[in-house]
Parts: sequence; C-alpha cells; structure tokens
Amino acid sequence: MTTAVSAPFRFFGLHVVRTRRLGPSMVRITFGGEGLGEFAAGGRDQSLSLFLPHPGQPEPVLPVGDDWFTEWRALPADVRAVLRSYTVREQRRDPDEVDIDFALHGDADGPGDGDADGAGRSHPGPACRWARRAVPGQRVVVLGPAAVENKAVRFQPPTGTDSVVICADETALPAAAAILEWLPPGTRAHVWLEVPHSGDRQQLRTEADARVTWLVRAEGAPSAVAAVGAAELPGASPYAWIAGESGRVRELRRHLVGERRLDRRNVTFVGYWRRGLSEEQLRAAAA
Repeated sequence: MTTAVSAPFRFFGLHVVRTRRLGPSMVRITFGGEGLGEFAAGGRDQSLSLFLPHPGQPEPVLPVGDDWFTEWRALPADVRAVLRSYTVREQRRDPDEVDIDFALHGDADGPGDGDADGAGRSHPGPACRWARRAVPGQRVVVLGPAAVENKAVRFQPPTGTDSVVICADETALPAAAAILEWLPPGTRAHVWLEVPHSGDRQQLRTEADARVTWLVRAEGAPSAVAAVGAAELPGASPYAWIAGESGRVRELRRHLVGERRLDRRNVTFVGYWRRGLSEEQLRAAAA
C-alpha cells in the first residue's frame, strides 16, 4: 500500500523482515515492503510516523484518505492503529529495507511510550510491547518521506558552523548514531549519549573527528546537563543538536543559550518524550 498524503510524505505498508537485539535497552527491527522503492529518507534524524496493530489484529486499522487523521481519531482507541514517532536508523537498497531501533523500557526512569502510575513510574506502552514480541511477517504502516529533502529532518547545521555538539538519551540514540554517520569527514564533534546500562553502548561509525562520551546511569554517570556544563565546547561557532526527555532537553538548551551564549538559531532541540506522560497524552496536550 502506497498512498499520497501530503508531499513529500506517503503511507507505506511494511512487514517485519528480521529483528536483532542491540543491548538491554534497544532492539533493531528491519522492515521490507514492495513500496519501499519510493521511500527516500533524508538521513540524519529523519523521523516518520509508525502505525502498529493492537494485539489480535493482523494489521493496523488506519484510514489512508486525505482526511485520514480525523477519521483515525474518530475510531475507538482500542481499534485504531497505535501511532508513534520513530527515527529511520538506516535505509538500504537491493533489497529495499528500513531499520528502526526501538528503545525498550519499563522502569521509573524509562522513556514514556507507556502510561505512568500515581508514583510516576513508567510502564511499557504498546509500541514497546510490540517491539519486544515482533516476528518476521508482522505488518505495520508508516507515514514516511518520498523525497530526501523534507521537514522531518531536524539536524540542519547553518552556514558557518565549524563544529557540532550532540546530546541524546537512549530514545534519541538512533538519531544521534545516524547523524554521526552523516557528518562529513573531519568534522569536529563532541557527543554525549545517556543510556541505562553498560551493555547499551554501541559501536558507532563515523568519519567525523568525534569525541563520544557514554553516560551510563547504572554506572553512576553524571547527567548530560552536568557533563556538558563541565566540558569545553569545540570550535568557535558550534551547532548543537539536543534530543530526548523534554525536561532534560530544555535544561540543556537553557545552559547552551543562556550560559554558553550560543546563538539560539544554532541550537536544535527536540523533546522525544516527557517523563510521566504517554505519547497519547503528549499529543492531546499539544492539540
């Protein structure tokens, strides 16, 4: 299924090809589909909308007409497809495949795909549960790019940038890893990656001149705010990309703009989740 929606984005019907566990907190799921020949990710932090079926459904229930969102919202919550935002970790040709890395969680400090109880503890949500159990052949739908140049790529260093600062938690690790692969050879980059467990460290490919610091919470690492605050930033005109939990992202942005005096136009910040809220609650709050 490939249906035009709003250029350059289209619906693509995909199926699971294989899964691979990357560590205690991450699983990579590779998708294939006949329409992927028209899929054109822009690299870096390219995002898409992923629609998942509820347990017992053979495929997501999703209208795909021009007014699909209104029709989707009108369906019962336990019938309409589960909607989540994810990053394209990698796209390949021959065969056409797309990788999406899913952060797995289910504790008090985990990312908020699920609901929170009265004590603020996070429980695995439908996307996390689906990813844990995914097997080849299962069907999903994505609303993704059909053109490399698209507004769902947020990492956009302005002219004059001489270095890069990247800060990400585990939910933004796939995007940070893709950005590192995209950076031109020799680009100066300082990178802080916050993850839950020692086994969540990954081998990252890059031709940039990158200094990567892993902040492992189980090892008592400082927060990204503290680590960045104690570091010397590279270059005279750095561009910063910050993504992860909304509250922590705002703290980092305040530090970089308010204390380090970075031009706010040189700081891209993206809240991937908010502590204590599910994605449905976040979307409702933004509506």
